[in-house]
Amino acid sequence: MGDSTGPPISGLHHFAFTVRDLQASIAWYQKVFQATLVAGDLPHFGREWTGFARLIVEPRTGLAIGLHHNENNKGEEFDEARTGLDHVSLRVEGREGLEAWAAWLDSIGVAHSGIQSKREPFVFSAIAFRDIDDIQLEVVALDV
Repeated sequence: MGDSTGPPISGLHHFAFTVRDLQASIAWYQKVFQATLVAGDLPHFGREWTGFARLIVEPRTGLAIGLHHNENNKGEEFDEARTGLDHVSLRVEGREGLEAWAAWLDSIGVAHSGIQSKREPFVFSAIAFRDIDDIQLEVVALDV
C-alpha cells in the first residue's frame, strides 16, 4: 500500500457503539454474531462519569464489540448523515462467505440488502444490514 514509515497495525481489536437500550443491543449482537458477553463493565476512558460499556466477543475471530450506555443518551436513532461513524464493514471470504451470511441473517430474521456486487472503484460484493439502533453493518468479499 505504499512506503509508510508509520508503525504497523496488526489487526482490528474492537469497535464500539453507543446504544439506546443496552440489554436489547447485547441480545441482538449476541444473536447475530453468536458472541459471548464478557463479565464486568468497562469505563469510557477520560469520560467515566458519562456511562460504561459491555463487551461481547465473536468466538471465531476474537473480534470484540463494545456496546456503550451513556447517561445523556436522548434515545434518538443513529444517523450516518451526522459527523461520526458511517458504518462498519467486516471482511468475509468469497461468494460462499456472503451466501452463508445471507442465509444466516435470513434464518435469524435480520433484514438485509442481499448480495450486492460492484465493479468500481474495485471489484467487491457486500451485504448491508442494520442493528436495532439503525447502525449499518456490512459483510464484504473482495474480487467477487
